[in-house]
Amino acid sequence: MKKLCCVFNIPSLYREAIYLCIDQEYDCEWFFEKENVDVALFDANKLKSAHFLEHRNVLGRAYRMKGLTGMLWNRDDFDAYVMVGAPMCISVYVLCALLKVFHPKKSIIFWTHGWYGKESRSERFIKKIFLRMADELLLYGNYAKGLLIKQGFKSEKLHVIHNSLSYDVQLELRQRMMATDIYKKHFGNNEPILLFIGRLTPVKKLDMLVDAVRILNTKGKKYNLVFVGNGSERDALEKKVKEQRMEKQVWFYGSCYDETTNAELIYNADLCVSPGNIGLTAIHVMMFGCPAITHNDFAYQMPEFEAIVPYKTGGFFERGNVESLANSIEDWYRINGGKRELIRHYCYKEIDEKWTPRYQMSVIKSIIG
Repeated sequence: MKKLCCVFNIPSLYREAIYLCIDQEYDCEWFFEKENVDVALFDANKLKSAHFLEHRNVLGRAYRMKGLTGMLWNRDDFDAYVMVGAPMCISVYVLCALLKVFHPKKSIIFWTHGWYGKESRSERFIKKIFLRMADELLLYGNYAKGLLIKQGFKSEKLHVIHNSLSYDVQLELRQRMMATDIYKKHFGNNEPILLFIGRLTPVKKLDMLVDAVRILNTKGKKYNLVFVGNGSERDALEKKVKEQRMEKQVWFYGSCYDETTNAELIYNADLCVSPGNIGLTAIHVMMFGCPAITHNDFAYQMPEFEAIVPYKTGGFFERGNVESLANSIEDWYRINGGKRELIRHYCYKEIDEKWTPRYQMSVIKSIIG
């Protein structure tokens, strides 16, 4: 069994499944940052060997993981190093430099976003230096791979690993799902359901969604809108809904941490809309058969936008354009309004084939063995 050194920032809850798969497949030693963050974490004690190192700010956005290089530089028992691809982590630079000098045959693998397409000149300079220290790059999406190839990186060193959630748990829930009247009971009608699930934060541009529904109202196109989640924007959104006299067609469901309930809410919705970046929300909703719409400026997106196949698993609108968003919603229903089961099939297929821990493990094994 090959021995891996795994260096990541935090044990994010959404990554529990893939980390446990890696830990089971290989002899792993894990190193995480001890940092106070507003992110759900999983119990790292589930891993065979996990260490927490103090997060120390250095200068500006640069930081280090206290003690990382001291613990690792003189060890030669690891076959490969799988590390977070964070260009601002000084500890990773130092560790990679030491490995290149003292253990040049050890494989260095970065797990990274890679390239967004909005980098400044200085960011491009830093990223190129940093990413070239790795022997292989695990990337979240094909979009980033294409941009890196244009920057001179070799295609054979770039591996698209995508992302995943708790697939096995969610699959079991999906197999039990059936249509319910949860929305008809609340709204008292059978109008199509637009859904957003996640934190109600400024970056999600949710005011645009309210405005888009208002525009559709003026055209005689009626929709119900559901917000599942809480956040800093909730009060402003509720105020906006009240000003537009849309209270009867908007439901602020609030936060829900019960995945069975979330699955029911998603399965029975018709379309998820995220006017800002979409991120893992796309994977979450498609897992339960709900398509998604988000903006088309991919440099300002998260890599999960790639799960959206126009007119099959969702669609895109012009970033920042409310009229375009309203038109995209209207077009979706005009084309796919009577194809709900077919759309579910497309969503399931997309997730099952590309966005699971099983798929991710196949990519990792192709590199490490």
